[in-house]
Amino acid sequence: MYRRVHWNNRGYKSIVWRCVSRLEEKGSECTAPTINEEILQTAVVKAINELLANKEPFLSTLQKNIAAILNEGNDNATDDIDSKLEELQQQLLIQAKSKNDYEDVADKIYRLRELKQNALVESAEREGKRQRIAEMTDFLNEQSCELEEYDEQLVRWLIEKVTIHANRVEVEFKAGISIDVKN
Repeated sequence: MYRRVHWNNRGYKSIVWRCVSRLEEKGSECTAPTINEEILQTAVVKAINELLANKEPFLSTLQKNIAAILNEGNDNATDDIDSKLEELQQQLLIQAKSKNDYEDVADKIYRLRELKQNALVESAEREGKRQRIAEMTDFLNEQSCELEEYDEQLVRWLIEKVTIHANRVEVEFKAGISIDVKN
């Protein structure tokens, strides 16, 4: 994990990104290099331009990602759970009216409610991924020229994370595509 820092090194002021553990803990064994913000921004711009220059393979990858997400789970899982819940609630009423033990039925209802909640969360996550991939596809289709300078808003919109390696920077886009930029 990196953090942005204003750095004054021997009278030279600059903005760098440093390992968080180096900043918070004295004597940390973090071996991650400190990287100048301009170098980082240049690498991100190069990654975005590489994505724009080679749209076609990335668009096909995005289409595969969309297909994978669509096939990943059943969005109608909650319908099945709802029908089972309705049946169990009817059984619960019958058991309660006849003054029989209904704990097993109640436990099944609680488990199904939990399953339904999990299915709704997964469905929302899939929908979010679909949206990000669709936005990325639209952006690639609309963009006709290279990016000339770093744009913070565009980077926040497109980039999931940036990983610093010894001789390269790996830029991971929110649509699931990664690009390596050599230092």
